[in-house]
Amino acid sequence: MSYQLMGSILEVCECKVLCPCWIGEDPDNGICRSALAYHYDKGTIDGIDVSGLTIAFAAFIPGNVLQGGWRVAMFVDERASDAQFDALVSVHSGERGGPLADLVKLIGEVVSVERAPIEYTVVDGKGRMKVGDAIEAELEPYRGPTGEPTKLVESIFSTIPGSPAFVGKANSFRLRHEKLNLDLALSGHNAIQGSFSFAS
Repeated sequence: MSYQLMGSILEVCECKVLCPCWIGEDPDNGICRSALAYHYDKGTIDGIDVSGLTIAFAAFIPGNVLQGGWRVAMFVDERASDAQFDALVSVHSGERGGPLADLVKLIGEVVSVERAPIEYTVVDGKGRMKVGDAIEAELEPYRGPTGEPTKLVESIFSTIPGSPAFVGKANSFRLRHEKLNLDLALSGHNAIQGSFSFAS
């Protein structure tokens, strides 16, 4: 069982900028409610092409991110075929090993897995994701004096292990999920962008 996946992430949470989870500190409010989307520009999972598809998560993290116990809802791009759906779910359930399996170890419960319409765009550094009626966010990176995005590297925690993350801010963030008891509407909070290349 193997995969080769390349793409980018958009991530938003209720913490202030910069998210303390990435450096191993407790979330600002003691808990963290967040959303994350992986978009695969190019990828195969056991020979199944998943290029162009997106998988997203709504998450409730009960304390320090490294202590695990996350409760998540998984959303798979509604355009995925049954074979693509099963392949993506297997990777993000940790069944195929690799760096994504290490992240899955932090999840205590997956409350739902469902198909959803997912919008995912990054244009001129500005990102947008919309996942059904559950998640909607617009974000952009901070930039340094040269105009390049501000990078976070060698952090103790990462949703894109091995790659730098671009520190950003969400101009808007809406998160709703009944099973996770999530209902947020925020502006000006933490956001992360980044590219990745995963293999197993």
